[in-house]
Amino acid sequence: MHVLLIEDDPAVMLGVSQAFELANIPVQQIATVEQALQQFAHECPAAILCDVCLPGQDGFDLLKHVQTLDGEVPVILMTGHGDIRMAVQAMHLGAYDFLEKPFSSERLIDVMRRALEKRQLVLDNRHLKALVDARHEHGLVGQTNAMLQVQQRIAALGPTQVDVLICGETGTGKEVVARALHKASGRAGPFVAINCGALPESIFESEMFGHEAGAFTGATRKRVGKLEFAQGGTVFLDEIESLPLAQQVKLLRVLQERAVERLGGNESHRIDCRFVAAAKEDLRALSNSGSFRSDLYYRLNVASITLPPLRERRADIPLLLAHCLRLSAERYHTHPPQPTAAQMAQWMSQPWPGNVRELKNLAERLCLGLESETSASTAVSSQATPLSEQMECFERQLLIQTLTACQGSVANAAEHLHVPRKTLYDKLARHAIDAAQFR
Repeated sequence: MHVLLIEDDPAVMLGVSQAFELANIPVQQIATVEQALQQFAHECPAAILCDVCLPGQDGFDLLKHVQTLDGEVPVILMTGHGDIRMAVQAMHLGAYDFLEKPFSSERLIDVMRRALEKRQLVLDNRHLKALVDARHEHGLVGQTNAMLQVQQRIAALGPTQVDVLICGETGTGKEVVARALHKASGRAGPFVAINCGALPESIFESEMFGHEAGAFTGATRKRVGKLEFAQGGTVFLDEIESLPLAQQVKLLRVLQERAVERLGGNESHRIDCRFVAAAKEDLRALSNSGSFRSDLYYRLNVASITLPPLRERRADIPLLLAHCLRLSAERYHTHPPQPTAAQMAQWMSQPWPGNVRELKNLAERLCLGLESETSASTAVSSQATPLSEQMECFERQLLIQTLTACQGSVANAAEHLHVPRKTLYDKLARHAIDAAQFR
C-alpha cells in the first residue's frame, strides 16, 4: 500500500515525502507522468499524488490514463495555480481530491489516509468477489482440507479428458463435481446426465445407443441416442451401481471401443465423449460380491474423486448454509434470515444423513418462515450427539469466524478472543485449522 508521488519541484518533493514518512506511509518518488505510467505498468500503487503542472504530460493527462487502467485507484491532484474551475474539472474527471498549494501536512495526511482506506476496501471487495466467483465457477462451497483436496483434484483431472469415477453418499454433490469436470475440460459439446437407476431395461439400448427406423414397432424414424448426442461433450452416469449386469456388459463395450451401434442397425458410429460415473455405494465391495462387473469397475476407476459427507466437514456448514440461504432467498423473493450462534451450533452437531441436499432443504424452510418447525425437528436429531462433540464443533466454528474477521492474523484473533496466543495456536492445531487459509 504505497503512494506514488509525481512532482518536479525538489523542495515540494522533499517536504511531501517527509510528511508521508512521519505518518508511516510508504512513498515512491517520480518526476514525470511518462515515468509514472511506465512504473504503473509493472506495479499498481495504492494511491497517486500528482502535481498538475508538469513538463510533458500534466496531471490531467495522468488522471485520464489511470481511469483507463484502473479507475478505482485514488488520484489526488495538487497545484499552486489552481482555482475553483480547475478543481471542478479535476473532480469531474474522477480525481479523489484536489489540494491547492501550500497545504498543511495534517491536511495532506488526512486526505491520503482516507484515500488509502478506500483503496484497501476496494481490494478487499475484489478479493471477496474473486473467492465467490471461484466457488461459483465449480459450484463447490467449502474451505476444509477435504473440500480443498476435491477442488485440487478437479483442477488436475479436468483438462486431462480421462474418465472419472465419483464416489460419495447421496446428496454430497456428485453431479456438481461432474459438471465442474466438464467445465474444466474445455469441451464444447453438451453435458448429458443419465440416471442409470431410472432408466428401464426395456428402453436402455434405444435411449443410450439410439435406433434406426423400423427397429421396433413405433420406430418410424431414426433416433440418435444420448451417447451420440453427447458428441464432443461429457456423459454423466449417475447411480451406475444400479445398472443391471446385462446392461453393464453393453456399457463396457462402448467404453472400450468408443463406438455405438444403433438398435436395428449394423454400422458402428464413433463417439467422442468423456464419461464421468457416480456411485453412492462401494463399487469395489459390489464387484467382490458379484453384484457389479469387476471389468467395468476397473475400467471406470482409472481416476476417482471421493466426496466427504457433511458430517466429516462440519466447519463448512456455516459457509454452505449462508450460500444456500442466499440462493433460497433469491428464489422465493425473501430476505435471508440470520441464524443465531445457538442454532448454528445445533446444526453443526447434526449427523446430516442427506448431506448438502438436506442442508439446502433447511435453507429453504428458513427462508419460508418454517424455522420453528425446523428447530423442533433438528432438536430431536441432535439429542444423540454428545455435549462434548457439540462444544467442539461450536469452538471450531468460532475460531474460523474470528480468523476470517481478522484476515488470518493469529495475534489479532487471540486479542479478540481474550486468550494467550499460545493457547490459540494449540486450539488451531487441535482442530487442524490453518490460519494462512484466511489471509
